[in-house]
Amino acid sequence: MKPGDYTYIPQERVVFGRPTAEAVLDEANRLRANRLFVVASRSLSQDTPVIDKLKQAMGDRFAGLFDGCREHTPRSTVVAAANAVRAAAPDLIVTLGGGTPIDTVKILQICLAHDVRRAADMDPLHIRIKADGRPHIPQIRHSPVRQIIVPTTLSGAEFSSLGASQNEVTGIKEPYAGPNVCGQAVILDPEITVYTPDWLWFSTGIRAVDHAVEGLCSTNGTPYTDGLALHALRMLAESLPRNQAAAGDLDARLMSQQAVWLASASIGRVQFGASHGLGHVLGGLCGVSHGHTSCVLLPAVLRWNEDVTGDKQKQIAEALGRPYMPAWKAVRDLVTELGLPTRLRDVDVKEDMLPKVADAALGNIWVRTNPRPIETPAQVMEILEGAW
Repeated sequence: MKPGDYTYIPQERVVFGRPTAEAVLDEANRLRANRLFVVASRSLSQDTPVIDKLKQAMGDRFAGLFDGCREHTPRSTVVAAANAVRAAAPDLIVTLGGGTPIDTVKILQICLAHDVRRAADMDPLHIRIKADGRPHIPQIRHSPVRQIIVPTTLSGAEFSSLGASQNEVTGIKEPYAGPNVCGQAVILDPEITVYTPDWLWFSTGIRAVDHAVEGLCSTNGTPYTDGLALHALRMLAESLPRNQAAAGDLDARLMSQQAVWLASASIGRVQFGASHGLGHVLGGLCGVSHGHTSCVLLPAVLRWNEDVTGDKQKQIAEALGRPYMPAWKAVRDLVTELGLPTRLRDVDVKEDMLPKVADAALGNIWVRTNPRPIETPAQVMEILEGAW
């Protein structure tokens, strides 16, 4: 028998297809929360009516707003957000946006739990690889305040207890995990996603494909995560082209969001591979958005892993509606159809950066759990050169 386990996160509800303000207030009432602090992306806060409408609906329960989140979640913005929450003393955080504000709140919750007030004090709290190649996972206290999440992208950050923050000294994105930093509830409102730029919506859709693919190919996957991943791929293969054909098709947008719900069941519960691991390194060192890292890396990683995960890859190609081609090509064709970049050079990664990325990659926990073992920078270079 092959032993294993699956850990559920403390996430109580997923609400879908209801207007944001209405659903947020219902959740606040259910949780008996009276001071609501909002964390949102700057674009959602300043360029759309969403946050103003939510503040108006909250009335005197509105306790403050932080909209200074920045891509790749640098430590300085996490600490600034933590200080703003600490000063406001809310009993619930309401997070709106994509992976950046969601990760910001997850990690600020860890900062609150450990009374972190300076970026340097985050050093002992992130997950790292020890000299012997094994992961070091710090013991994190429970956050004193929870969050509910209204996502506007398909990144899946709302369905996990993992987050990543860029160390501004080293440029490396470092992972964090806490016992209760996930969304206590998630609200899927497709209507507010129409403000999300197309490139971000579709590239994070490929990020969701990446979650499903690497979850399915994981060395410690489960029947539960395998089944959810395959259905997520079917839903994404149908809904993403529909989103592209008609941006206002809210049924298709909700289908994409629900596919993310399924695909994200593996995040933090099974071991991912080099597409996720290298994506974190590229994001930190080269400034590539996470959606785009999946677009350019996942086909190359699938191709490199084909000898080890061939049977799973046949299932992936079939779920994507392309059973007549290898999985790496099925993914690449979907990326191309959505008008997204397919090569590292297309996202402004310079060829002379590849050795630096390869060297840093071995310090990433998911590079070290790739289905085909990666033990040297030369092996990483094979993948990067295939993607470049």
